[in-house]
Amino acid sequence: MKRLVLFLCCALIGFASLTACNKPQVESASPGPADQQIVDSYTYLYGRYLVLQQENLDIKVEKVGYNKIKYNPLGSAAFVNPNLDVAYLEAWLAVDPTHAVILNVPKITGRYYTAELLNGWGEVITNINERNYPKTPYGKFALVMKGTNPDIPAGAVRVEVPCTKTKMLARVELKGTPLIAKKLQEQFTLTVPEDIKIDPPITVPKFTNAKPIGGEIFDNVEEVVASCEDAMPKASEMQALARQVEAYRKSSEQAKTHVDEVVNTKAIPAFLAGAKGFGTQKGGWSVSYKAGKFGDDMMARDIINYGGLWANEIKEAIYFVGLTDSDKGLLNGDNAYQIRFPADALPSSEVNAFWSMTLYSVPDYRVVDNPMKRYNLSSQSPLKKNADGSLSIWVGSSMPKGALASNWLPSPAGKGFALTLRMYVSKDDVLDGKWFPPEIKHVP
Repeated sequence: MKRLVLFLCCALIGFASLTACNKPQVESASPGPADQQIVDSYTYLYGRYLVLQQENLDIKVEKVGYNKIKYNPLGSAAFVNPNLDVAYLEAWLAVDPTHAVILNVPKITGRYYTAELLNGWGEVITNINERNYPKTPYGKFALVMKGTNPDIPAGAVRVEVPCTKTKMLARVELKGTPLIAKKLQEQFTLTVPEDIKIDPPITVPKFTNAKPIGGEIFDNVEEVVASCEDAMPKASEMQALARQVEAYRKSSEQAKTHVDEVVNTKAIPAFLAGAKGFGTQKGGWSVSYKAGKFGDDMMARDIINYGGLWANEIKEAIYFVGLTDSDKGLLNGDNAYQIRFPADALPSSEVNAFWSMTLYSVPDYRVVDNPMKRYNLSSQSPLKKNADGSLSIWVGSSMPKGALASNWLPSPAGKGFALTLRMYVSKDDVLDGKWFPPEIKHVP
């Protein structure tokens, strides 16, 4: 009897083992990247997507074309984050391995100018001006794709660019003589080979500043990161992580849901919170001393590309962004504010070129229309000082009590806004953080 029981037990065990062997095996899912890795990958890619979004808008919607200079009308406010104290010109410059594009820069003396070149991540490549090119501040500048050796004209200055596409944004100071500035603006020209090969912009999903791109940011990682070399020191590390997140997201519907949820509940809220105040903050102002050359600061690059795409490096122009008052309340057109510069710390004494303060709507960073058509105040404005030599700038939807009409910057009633103080070719105490704009004071 015992032998029979033992035989049956062995038979059952053998059958169970055989069944287990023949049963389809369910592989255990890999754990995938941690939530913080998903957030970091999103933060890294978002800066590039903001540039791609602008390229698509310029090329596909505005039809500006590549290798064609757009000479913006003087005082034009029809684009994001304008500075109304300069004559602007801009272009998407496209090169290929066997062709260079020549930027012809006119001779300019006695007024600020620069031709800023930026890569596809919103980082400054160089500024063409007398400060960076003292021996050749004007003439022919040949844009050449890094690692290539196309023919360039004799005497042209070789400028290597890391991508096939480069954004050029040039400025010529109006300096009270706008007609001369306009004439100089139009003397910036391009010499372009006829048979240059230009790829269309990478298509990106639609998104806005109010509603940033979601998990679909990981749909096309390889093409996006391969389209332009990134100067960020940890770029290769972050690109590898982004590829990992993309592979995980595409592995199953469950993984896609997880990544999209992390993006929507963690990555985007973290970015939007950071955009409300970033870098060094004081008295309602925020400033990044890394603008234009961001190092490994992914969030700073995102925020700058989000609110002020094509920002220059700080030695050329530093941007103080006012988003709150000194009590940390968001700026609102229903309130009145005073910004009072002490007599011994006037903005004009802290720059070698000029300064300006411009008011923008949020979150789109467009100038706010008003009956006076006054969008900014600057070195060239007929500002009046206070009796003690200090300078007050007043902000409100109607002229604040006690304000000087010449010093009043109109704001939108019932709506939020932001201020941008630009300091061009600042002195060392500005660049070192020793000088900071005075508080944005909420006044009755």
